[in-house]
Amino acid sequence: MTDVPNSRGPEAHTIYQIPLDQRHGSPRDLFTVWFGSNIMMLTIITGALSTTVFGLSFWPALLAVVLGNMVGGLFMALHAAQGPQLGVPQMVQTRGQFGSIGAMAVICLVVVMYVGFFASNLVLGGQSLHSVVTAVPEKGCILLLAAISLAATIYGHDLIHAYTRLLTLVSGVALLLCFIWILGVNGVSAATLAHGDFTASGFLGAMSTAALWQIAYAPYVSDYSRYLPPGTGSTQAFWASYAGCVLGSVFPMVLGALLGGIAGGGDVVTTLTTQVGPLAVFIIPALSLGIAATNAMNLYCGALSAITVVQTLLPSWRAGHVGRAGTAVFLCGCSLLIALGAEANFLETYTNFILLLLYVMVPWTAINLADFYLVRHGEYDVDSFFRVDGGVYGRYCWPALAAYVFGILVQIPFVSNSLYTGPVAKLLNGADISWIVGLVFVTAFYLWLMRHERAAQSLVRNAG
Repeated sequence: MTDVPNSRGPEAHTIYQIPLDQRHGSPRDLFTVWFGSNIMMLTIITGALSTTVFGLSFWPALLAVVLGNMVGGLFMALHAAQGPQLGVPQMVQTRGQFGSIGAMAVICLVVVMYVGFFASNLVLGGQSLHSVVTAVPEKGCILLLAAISLAATIYGHDLIHAYTRLLTLVSGVALLLCFIWILGVNGVSAATLAHGDFTASGFLGAMSTAALWQIAYAPYVSDYSRYLPPGTGSTQAFWASYAGCVLGSVFPMVLGALLGGIAGGGDVVTTLTTQVGPLAVFIIPALSLGIAATNAMNLYCGALSAITVVQTLLPSWRAGHVGRAGTAVFLCGCSLLIALGAEANFLETYTNFILLLLYVMVPWTAINLADFYLVRHGEYDVDSFFRVDGGVYGRYCWPALAAYVFGILVQIPFVSNSLYTGPVAKLLNGADISWIVGLVFVTAFYLWLMRHERAAQSLVRNAG
């Protein structure tokens, strides 16, 4: 089932397959959409955790950040090939593993995740922008960033790509200036770089945080590659996404690790503003606008996922541009209510909540990739994704649902955050390796279940 014909102006497509005659773009677009959107303040703050929360000195922190992003980026980028081949959003394709109704729980969790990321990004972006544009109240800055994100979302896919291409240049220059000013003008002492200690738990914690940053993008990927021509090579799509997301994340995180050491327990954003001196009037707004770009991606993907939920419940409803815009406005409003009413400790509390959501996304990633690459080898009946009965995939796929529940349960002993620390994580001095356990065991368990499921189906067909 293909989407309605496109026209000039705002994007007309929503969750249906993009017609072949409207496919456009190149793998290079995947590089800029992931590179430009990651150069923002939240990425810097995430990198700073390595030298603040996890207490590492700079060089081990740098290694943990690089390794975590490189490993996590593999799983993120493997989703990129699904977009050009199937032409549908990432969470619609999930119906091919879980069934039309079985996929609902995962998709609803993803919508909550998008709203949460949008709200937390608004809070951080508003605070950062207000620190240099003091004449505008913090809540005014939040509203401004929300309006920019909403406008890009309503216009759609192509404007978001154009926005991130611009930010690849603008935010890239801002990031480069940060390094030049901090290292070349101010200088960093050897004592600052050596501040902190190396611990195995701290290293694993910092590496896991960086890896989860990448894995968190898995539900987004096909949404931004589904317009590419189906002839786009899987290898090209993979490397463009991988390089863009890993490089776009590593450099800001390394800057964050450096700032965390310089801050010595102080506020990282304030330290950055102080370190770059007069350049702050350009750098902080540029990095804050990077948040607006990422939030446009959050809102766009959230709208597509929310439409998928409604379409499952009301199969006769076929959302177009107005439906997508209305859904985006609603989700933006929900996020604004959270962001504008946020308490001082909102970011810490909500970050922990988002981490818990990511724990339930790891099994989905494992199942989705194992099914696409190892079970069905990229061959899906797209029309079945939109049938009331789920078509060839049915309403439920019990092996996928069983593997998903198993994946959540098997991670629990390894989880570590301020909300909950599992017994194995305590033995590891607080190191969180739940994502590794989840990816490995869920993949193996799902493949085992599907092998037996297909063997049983084959026996039934032969008996018939």
